[in-house]
Amino acid sequence: MASLTVRQLDEALKARLRLRAARHGRSMEDEIRGILRNAAEQDEPAPPPAAAKRGGAREGSRRASPAPDRTPAEDAAAAHKHILLVIGGGIAAYKSLDLIRRLRERDMAVRVVMTDAAQRFITPLSVGALAGEHPHVDLFDAKSEFDVGHIRLARDPDLVVIAPATADLMAKMACGLADDLASAVLLATDKKILLAPAMNPKMWANKATQRNLAQLVRDGVALVGPNAGEMAESGEVGVGRMAEPLDIARAAATLLSQSSDALKGLRVIVTSGPTHEPIDPVRYIANRSSGKQGHAIAEAAAAAGAVVTLISGPVTVADPPGVRVVKVERARDMLRAAEAALPADVAIFAAAVADWRSATNSREKIKKSGKEAPALALVENPDILATIARRKSGRPQLVIGFAAETEHVVENAKAKLARKGCDWILANDVSPETGIMGGDSNTIHLVTRSGVEHWPPQSKGGVAAALIERIAAAIKGRQ
Repeated sequence: MASLTVRQLDEALKARLRLRAARHGRSMEDEIRGILRNAAEQDEPAPPPAAAKRGGAREGSRRASPAPDRTPAEDAAAAHKHILLVIGGGIAAYKSLDLIRRLRERDMAVRVVMTDAAQRFITPLSVGALAGEHPHVDLFDAKSEFDVGHIRLARDPDLVVIAPATADLMAKMACGLADDLASAVLLATDKKILLAPAMNPKMWANKATQRNLAQLVRDGVALVGPNAGEMAESGEVGVGRMAEPLDIARAAATLLSQSSDALKGLRVIVTSGPTHEPIDPVRYIANRSSGKQGHAIAEAAAAAGAVVTLISGPVTVADPPGVRVVKVERARDMLRAAEAALPADVAIFAAAVADWRSATNSREKIKKSGKEAPALALVENPDILATIARRKSGRPQLVIGFAAETEHVVENAKAKLARKGCDWILANDVSPETGIMGGDSNTIHLVTRSGVEHWPPQSKGGVAAALIERIAAAIKGRQ
């Protein structure tokens, strides 16, 4: 009988399986076994949601898969890297034991800091056995602080991972507090930080936690999770479950790969923000786009070694470092700038371009007459995404668009993919209650000709990192 391993699957299929397995609280191998078993029995391939959630709650009782889900590129980027894992005090701390093993499977060295509360859930002995060295637990440890141990812990790693990141730890980070070893290390580090939040849904939704999250995202902290599902407490369901260890390990590898020139030498165009279409000298047609997502993508592409041209509409976010920025106001200006930036290997159209503009632009402010409102004749703006995607010559290898929808998100995105002629569409629900338009987090559905990937809710920086990883894999596969 022929043997098929996860590594032999193509990247798109592995990504879909990975997200499906994470939603069901399984390893990829268990998910594949379930699909094959159900297919053989001619049942539905996916378990009912309630069963999936219950299965996720029992994950710790199952044996983890022997082969981690990763790519050779991730292995190369992560090998011999040093991770500082900060374990906060929450029931999800038990998952950190599996996370240590997943990180070490990628040849990462793991050093651990445990809070006092974390030691109420798992023991330093268990952590030390998996990490290969005793965890650090005391800010005033005489053995390490003679040479300012907390500073050394902060400066040695290539990446700091906090899992679980409790509401208390997030609050301390956002406010710059340092009253124990973990918070002192986090205040002293200048390394990239990956946050895996875990807490009760009410705590996650609390305005104070969301303010702290927004501050941490502004400070450049990367985010993985939290996921939706059942909590440890009976009857508690919602967003707050810590991301699965495989997803956290993969996010860590992604962040490390961004400093390993995953897109080195590639030319990337990114559009971002709204456009302002003038009606008169003081009024214009626009939308609520902040530019946060597009700017995060440009920054992530530059961090991965790409030569990036960012074409930005009017925004208040800062220009990302290492990026050539072209500032425009109108849709026609944005199209001209995009065409002038060609040739390029990848074009990502994240800008929320106004679909229409006023047919006439009054030179003077239009006054109220006290009678009827003035008629406003509208004409369509050029379709920037379709124009670049349909080019006969000089078309980028990958043309990627966004679909901001308020209903039938995936269906509308599929139609847009076919209509525009682009390669991928990143669709999201921008209904007011989601807080995505202008906010700091996003929930993406990646629509390609081969299917749909449902990404978990994460920061816009996390979306950018995930997108750059997918682009790097796709470009490598085409080459």
